[in-house]
Amino acid sequence: MDKAQRSEAFAPAHPGELLAEVVLPATGKSRSEIARLLGISRQSLYDIIDCKQSVTPAMAVRFGKLFGNGPDLWLNMQARHDLWIAKRDVDVSDIPTLAVA
Repeated sequence: MDKAQRSEAFAPAHPGELLAEVVLPATGKSRSEIARLLGISRQSLYDIIDCKQSVTPAMAVRFGKLFGNGPDLWLNMQARHDLWIAKRDVDVSDIPTLAVA
């Protein structure tokens, strides 16, 4: 496995983890101030940071603008995290795989 790949045994990070551990501390601003700048409630921000709420496309646009890294990072992180969970939670054993003509 090269360095760009990660083990399938571990879930990709939820975007809230990146916010809590790297991005918010780097800003030097309080979480309340970040929520105000984003135009969202503190509770919404805390729910994302605590990985209780997903980053929606609209929230990804807000994060991307505020932090200057664009929405794709945030939305892709959320999609990778959600897909990893779904691949483990959704039972597809009774669904056939069709051959495409």
